[in-house]
Amino acid sequence: MDKKYSNTVFFVSVIISVIIVLWGLLAPLNFQEVANWLFYVISKQFGWFYILSMAIFIFFSLWLAYFSRFRNIKLGKDDEKAEYSTFSWFAMLFSAGMGVGLIFWGIAEPINYFLNPLNEVPGTREAAMFAFNKSFLHWGAHPWAAYSIIGMALAYIQFRKNKKGLISSLLIPLFGDNFGNTIFGKGIDILTVIATIAGIATSLGLGTYQINSGLSFIFGIPNSSLTQILIIIITTVIVIISVSTPLEKGIKLISNLNIYFAILLLIFCFVFGPTLDIINTFVDGLGLYFSNFMTNTFSIGAFEDNSWYGSWTLFYWAWFIAWAPFTGMFIARISKGRTIKEFVTGVLIAPALVSFIWFSIFGRIGINSSLVIMEKAIKSTPTAYFIVMEQFSWGTAVSIFTIILLFTFFITSANSATYVLGILSSDGDLNPTNKKKIIWALLQSAFAMSLMIGSENGLQMLQTASITLALPFAFIMILCIVSFMKELNKE
Repeated sequence: MDKKYSNTVFFVSVIISVIIVLWGLLAPLNFQEVANWLFYVISKQFGWFYILSMAIFIFFSLWLAYFSRFRNIKLGKDDEKAEYSTFSWFAMLFSAGMGVGLIFWGIAEPINYFLNPLNEVPGTREAAMFAFNKSFLHWGAHPWAAYSIIGMALAYIQFRKNKKGLISSLLIPLFGDNFGNTIFGKGIDILTVIATIAGIATSLGLGTYQINSGLSFIFGIPNSSLTQILIIIITTVIVIISVSTPLEKGIKLISNLNIYFAILLLIFCFVFGPTLDIINTFVDGLGLYFSNFMTNTFSIGAFEDNSWYGSWTLFYWAWFIAWAPFTGMFIARISKGRTIKEFVTGVLIAPALVSFIWFSIFGRIGINSSLVIMEKAIKSTPTAYFIVMEQFSWGTAVSIFTIILLFTFFITSANSATYVLGILSSDGDLNPTNKKKIIWALLQSAFAMSLMIGSENGLQMLQTASITLALPFAFIMILCIVSFMKELNKE
């Protein structure tokens, strides 16, 4: 290992992270002004780039896995077997890639669209179709395509070509073997670290808000900055303990637990909720998703006020791109020995179907509620889930169970990100030191707290951080596709 290189990436990334944290805490108004300006510029001037980037990611992934001559190439040596069982593999990748986001938005997003549809009359059949059309789009195949690009390329370059597990390694076919040691290679790895922290901070923030809202709604615990700080501190302590154990014991155990809990929650709400409406919504939603796939993929609101797209679709695409380095690296780490076709099926197709089922169940429960409940729910997005569940006799028990699930998803995401940040700042070492993992666990929590507590609108600051830091990384991901194809053509 090039210790000098490793320390450069580590120390520079730590310094930048600390500066952002201090800026958010000590000069929150200035931080908010700059962030809002960046959000406006990027969403207005570069929205088209996010839309085209996500289109490239999904069409490339599908072509590579199902129509190219490379689909049966192994992400590893030809004789290597998959390292994890299919269930554990899926559990880990799904927990790292979605988790908290599904619970946070599962009810809130369809209700928001149903009551505030774009170019439709609120509360109508058309508004309901719009709600599930867009929810399926945002949580379907597109985000997983972004993860797939990084994960596939990294697993290939790492396990088949014996290169370091770094984003800069993906560009070696374009710029030469020494690229990782150049200032540009170091810069890409540093940017990856910062983008990863911004992406995970958004997830940690959403999870903290919702856990606090649930505890407040059910048990009367204050919905305050102090409570949110305590939630993050408790979670960080658990993460530090977890990351100090081997990967297969720590993350695998909690990820499997997540999936069992999520399946139980889905089955219960399906059986005791509006079952027939849920089935019809799932079938109808699939039809809307596939029939509008091309239109939705390229929609940006060019002929109208496109602020809706900036607040929803562009935020999601930027958030998922910001998540791509950490989720992609983690998925690559656990995907050794799988073929490209297996990888894309497991990373893109299967999770999209789970998301469709999730939104069909919880979204339909949401829009089947009374207008009074729905309007109350969307006044505070983190509380929306608990307000809707309150109408059922079993709602309190489900809400308590959901808070537990939030904690486990919360811990898994933070755990996975901490592990990946350790790899990135250790020159690609797949077994980073506990010291580095603990430092990153503390810093990513501090980053989330500075965005949440330092400003008046913490949720908006979390979204702005993702959109801002995802922009340069989207360019890097497109370069990675070109580089990946160049290397595949040598097979």
